Amino acid sequence: MTRQIEFTLEARSRGFHLITGEVMRHLPQPLPKMGLLHLFIKHTSCALSINENADPDVRHDMAQIMNRLVKENEPYYQHTLEGSDDMPAHAKCSLFGTDLTLPISNGRLNLGTWQGIYLCEFRDYGGSRRIVATIME
Repeated sequence: MTRQIEFTLEARSRGFHLITGEVMRHLPQPLPKMGLLHLFIKHTSCALSINENADPDVRHDMAQIMNRLVKENEPYYQHTLEGSDDMPAHAKCSLFGTDLTLPISNGRLNLGTWQGIYLCEFRDYGGSRRIVATIME
């Protein structure tokens, strides 16, 4: 059996945000005993990722790394009408990706001890973000 829902994440400012709990609150319960959860974010200026869920310094450092890797206001950018953070946000989105597939085991997401789901928000004010969640048994 396959179930699919769409939900909205609360708006967040630029940065790496741990959203595991928020995602879980939107998923229909109970989760299947075994299966897969696919998450797809319907935007091109943010991304989803799995990373460290305990130390907030990791989220800070990830933001610093990405802001140095893909800089704003580069003279060769042509797509500039939506602000200096927009084109870099598109590039960062392509580096990270817009979807995740997670295993479900024993009715729970089978994440490692130190793993959590991140919203990687690459715009200063990206607004609310839409996610499509597909649960496959």
